[in-house]
Formats: sequence, C-alpha cells, structure tokens
Amino acid sequence: MSNGYGSEDFGKELKQMLESAKGILGLLKIAIPIVVVIWLLSGIYTVGPGEAGIVRRFGRFTAQTGPGLRYRLPRPIESHNVVNIAGIRRAEVGFRTVERPGREPKIHRVLEEEMMLTGDRNIAGVQILIQYQVVDPVKYLFRAREPEIALRVNTEVALRSIIGNMDIDHAMTEGRPEIEAGVWSFLQRLLDDHQTGLHVVLVELQVVDPPDEVKESFHDVVRAKADEERLIREAEGYALDVVPRARGKASKITQAATAYREERVALAEGDAARFLQLLKEYQRAPGVTRERLYLETIERVLTESKKFIIDPEVGGNILQFLPLTDIE
Repeated sequence: MSNGYGSEDFGKELKQMLESAKGILGLLKIAIPIVVVIWLLSGIYTVGPGEAGIVRRFGRFTAQTGPGLRYRLPRPIESHNVVNIAGIRRAEVGFRTVERPGREPKIHRVLEEEMMLTGDRNIAGVQILIQYQVVDPVKYLFRAREPEIALRVNTEVALRSIIGNMDIDHAMTEGRPEIEAGVWSFLQRLLDDHQTGLHVVLVELQVVDPPDEVKESFHDVVRAKADEERLIREAEGYALDVVPRARGKASKITQAATAYREERVALAEGDAARFLQLLKEYQRAPGVTRERLYLETIERVLTESKKFIIDPEVGGNILQFLPLTDIE
C-alpha cells in the first residue's frame, strides 16, 4: 500500500476539475452576455422638461441633448450630466436664509459680506438677493470652476463698487433702484467675462442700513427727509389746486367787466345815435318835433302813474273824494 495518491485517484480528481471548469465556462457563456447587455443598457438616461443633457466622451464634451429618453455609450467611454436650465435659482449676499419646517425662515447676517464703505466714508450694512438661471450649460459645467461661488463673489464685487460711489443717505432712500440697476449691469458683465453660463434674472436690494450703534439716528434723518418731501408735495398740490381756481376767478371777473364795458359803450353809442337823429328832425321841423317830444314824455309819465277822473257834474269840490287812494 502506498501513502501517496494513486493514479486512479488522481484521474478522478482531474476529471472532477475538468467538469467544474466546464460548468464555470458554461456559466460564463450565460453571464457575460447578460453583463454586456446590462452594461450597454446603463447608457440610457432621461432628460426632463426644462433640462439639458451634456454628454462627455472620455471627459470631453461631445453633445448637448434636449428633454426625453436619451442614450449614450456606457461608462467609462461616455458619461453625462443633466442641468436644469429653466429653474430660477437664488444667491444671497450679506445674509443667509435658514429654512425651518413649520416655522418662519430665520435670517442670519454675514457681516464679512454685509459691511461696506460708502462714497462719503460711512459704513453701511447691505444685503442683496440675486435670482439667476443657467442659460449655457456647457459653459456652466466646463468653462467656470464652481459658478455659484463665482456668482456670489462677483455680486459682492459689483455691490461694493456701486455702494463705494454713493453717499449713504442716497443709498438708503431714493438710490435703491440705481443700486439694483448698477449691480445687475456690472454683475452680468463679470459673469459673461468669466464664462459662467449664468444669466441674472433679478437683483433685489434687501437692506441698506448703517451700523447698529447709529442706525436709529440715521433713520431719524431719513424720516425727516421723507417728511420734508411729503410737505413739499402737499404744498405743490395745494398750489396746483388754488392757483388755477384763482386764475379762473380772475378770468371770470375780467370777462364780466369786459362784457359790462361793452354793454355800456353800446348803450351810450345807441343813445348818441338817437339824439343825433332827433336833432336832425328838430332842425327840420322844430315846432312839430317839440310837440311830439312833449306828447311822448307826457304819455310815458302818465302811463306809469295813477290817474283819477272826476265827473264835473258831481261838483268841483274834490274834498269829498279824499283820500283818493282808497277809491277803487
């Protein structure tokens, strides 16, 4: 008897190994096609509405795809990114909004961003909200490094530049639209220069305040200026109401005086014309004209007076009829 394996045992083990290898090869023939199919199917991806798909081949940009079901070559040959190009995003400079479920959001001040130097060497706390969207996903992904951070930094640069050329009183009052317009123009130019692929939709100035130690005094000044402007507007409104009415009244008096003058002149001219006509008639027939004037005058006088006619047969004594005004 031998302590080692016999040829028969070795043959059996070799046969078992061959059979196991055949089984593994059979499984591989089934598994490899399945794995290849799964690998090929991994290139299917979906681009939603308002999104853009960016396909890269070995890390280099290849194509941009629109919404729908799309296909690319599987990794590591090709990969893709989906970028939302329709959504409006927001960036906050000088503050951060912390959402709290079931409660009002909490606002945290960021002093290193908020505090700025104005043109008249005052310190102001400025907070601004930027709304933006991605308009060029290729630039957004490949041309700029961390575009959102670049947006916040450039916003701060633009805001400090505008505030640095403006007095604090102007910035706190009527200068707000000027600040927003200036920041929008400056910021968009910086974003385009840095090829971020971002477009600024809205610039909304939240707060322009002096430091807390002198805030109340500045607000008193602002309120006083607002009261001054209000009183000026009220005075101008009163003047616009009173002056036209006074002018209308003066015009009415002037027109009445003009009409009265024209009336009196016309009457005087008519009387003069009648007198001249009467003079001509008198010069032609003085007696007749004098008699006619006498009769016309008596007629006019008697027409306007009461007349009492007493029959002579009653008697010439008038005392029996006095008082005459009681006789009907």
